Amino acid sequence: MQERADFLIRLTTFVVGVAAIFGLAGGGLWYLLHSGSASNPPATPQVAVAGTPQVSETQQTGLKHRLEGFYLGMYKDQLAQSAGDDPSPVTFVVESGETPASIAKRLEEAGLISDAGLFVRLVSYMGVGNKIQAGIYQLRATMTMPEVATALQHGRQKEITVTIPEGLRAEEIAALLAKKDLVDANAFMGLVRSGKAAYPALADRPGGTTLEGYLFPDTYRVAAGNTDAQSMIDLLVGTFDQRFDAEMRKQAATRGLSVYQTVILASIVEREAVVAQERPLIAGVFLNRLKDGTVLNADPTVQYALGYQANENGWWKRPLLFEDLKINSPYNTYINPGLPPGPICNPGLASLKAVLSAPDTDYYYFVARGDGTHVFARTLEEHRANVQKYQGGN
Repeated sequence: MQERADFLIRLTTFVVGVAAIFGLAGGGLWYLLHSGSASNPPATPQVAVAGTPQVSETQQTGLKHRLEGFYLGMYKDQLAQSAGDDPSPVTFVVESGETPASIAKRLEEAGLISDAGLFVRLVSYMGVGNKIQAGIYQLRATMTMPEVATALQHGRQKEITVTIPEGLRAEEIAALLAKKDLVDANAFMGLVRSGKAAYPALADRPGGTTLEGYLFPDTYRVAAGNTDAQSMIDLLVGTFDQRFDAEMRKQAATRGLSVYQTVILASIVEREAVVAQERPLIAGVFLNRLKDGTVLNADPTVQYALGYQANENGWWKRPLLFEDLKINSPYNTYINPGLPPGPICNPGLASLKAVLSAPDTDYYYFVARGDGTHVFARTLEEHRANVQKYQGGN
């Protein structure tokens, strides 16, 4: 569409000398009269005639402005319509130095406008292209293009940067966000437990499941005083949906895993792994155990089952006692074969990718060395020797 507009303007500018003789009126009359946000076109001075009609640069600028208005008038219905009917706030960040074209492209990709090229023409006609300021904005798909263009002139809002580390439970994330005054923790957890979220990457969840596992760990910049529990849920879960893209969903299917199963396994890997390069190996151990139908024997699942530890003021009991391994819970992978019924934390992208890229090995066991790394074993006898060597147990 933008190419058509450029062609129209170039063509009309070519004949502007002839048009000036007949006093061509501005084609943008409709939009000029109907857009209160349009900038005033420059005044057109008298043209000195010396044999051949001359058109000044100022006249050409004024004509271009009117022709842009004429073009926008042909699309007045599209300009008056919103891109969608979802009134949910969408956080949109304008980076310093961004051009109107790059902003328009991202607005279209986010579903906030219907046509990037038309939006560029609009902000040019309104004279606000250089007035769009860097900052964080709360936009909605129900806004029209002129409303979006106007909203982006309001300047930088106060930002709050919040980093959500990998491997936290939903309750820990709620507390972190509440400490930043971004959400009410109880309201946030209520939405997590409701499990309501409609994103492609979440489509295969069993009924009745929560959003544990889908609150994507990352560093977020949000507008201060303009967030609530629902908008934060949308931001975190929406980010998961973007990061766990169609290609990763295809990789999961190739391994015979649903997205939900991948998230569960990645959550265990997240809590087990300390050294990045060991993540795929740890994932491979659990995949081998799942294939053979043996118990996973994953300590973090027991920690999740035990829940909040008041004496430690935290959610992850350390160290686990032998009695803890007997807790009667579907999350206890010492007594229940297969995966637990749901994720035990919110894994990062590295752990999700580790599950999808786990190498084929014959490792069935691993034990911590005490320095963050693990030693892997193929047989129970090797594993017992490693336990004795590195932990002094049996």
